[in-house]
Amino acid sequence: MFRALLQTMRPKQWPKNGFLFAGLIFDGQLNNLPALSRTAAGFLLFCLLSSTVYIINDLADVEADRKHPKKRLRPIPSGRLSPVTARTAAILFIILVFPLAFLLSPKFAAFGLVYLVINLAYSGKLKHIPILDVLILASLYVVRVGAGVELIEVARFSPWLYVFTTFLALYLGIGKRRAELNLLTDGSSEQRPVLDGYTLPLLDQLITVVSSMTIITYSLYTFSAENLPANHAMMLTIPFVIYGIFRYLYLVQVEHSGDAPEDVLLSDRPLQITLALFGVAILVIFYALPR
Repeated sequence: MFRALLQTMRPKQWPKNGFLFAGLIFDGQLNNLPALSRTAAGFLLFCLLSSTVYIINDLADVEADRKHPKKRLRPIPSGRLSPVTARTAAILFIILVFPLAFLLSPKFAAFGLVYLVINLAYSGKLKHIPILDVLILASLYVVRVGAGVELIEVARFSPWLYVFTTFLALYLGIGKRRAELNLLTDGSSEQRPVLDGYTLPLLDQLITVVSSMTIITYSLYTFSAENLPANHAMMLTIPFVIYGIFRYLYLVQVEHSGDAPEDVLLSDRPLQITLALFGVAILVIFYALPR
């Protein structure tokens, strides 16, 4: 039962909550132990909160999932986890998360509540509305960044990072929709009706727009943010962002993957190397070079 519950909690999705560390890292406070501890605690709480959302989603979609070739193997549709147990776990997680989140920061708890409400609204009807569905998913990443900022005393966190996060999340969301539509078979849209509102040409145009804006907004951040080195060394990280954008597009359009971005991140070695080099560059520029 515990293994089935853990599978329903989707631990592979937890890296998305790493966006809570954006405020800590890009404000130069990674070496601030109290701030790091608070952000780590917030990350764990958001992992529980996002897992609660997945449990609620599986409970709401159990009948549709039983008709899906892959989702029918999930613990709740397959019968390995009873709805009563899943519902009890979701309630307990909510009871646990919000008091602890309030102790960390009332504003952080408010962001958590916004995250939960948006997810519930998305799971209800909004996920069936084309364009709006990916906009809502993108907003959840921005909520994560905002929640992380509220956990620490931010000195000079650039608003450009909120804009960059928005376009990056849109890029991943639209790429996911394109991969799903590309793999569409007869009757598959019954499990995801929103795909009926998309076409491959439309999604390709949207990808062109958001990928361009992702690169542009990050580039603007690298030379306009107040807390960066005066020699504009941060601009050296732009090639990593460009390659990451292009690599994911290659995986979506050539390799026909991308319907699960988290699986791409965990399996594609070039993308992993790019993210690692990007992370090292960020650490060197923020914590080793003089400001």
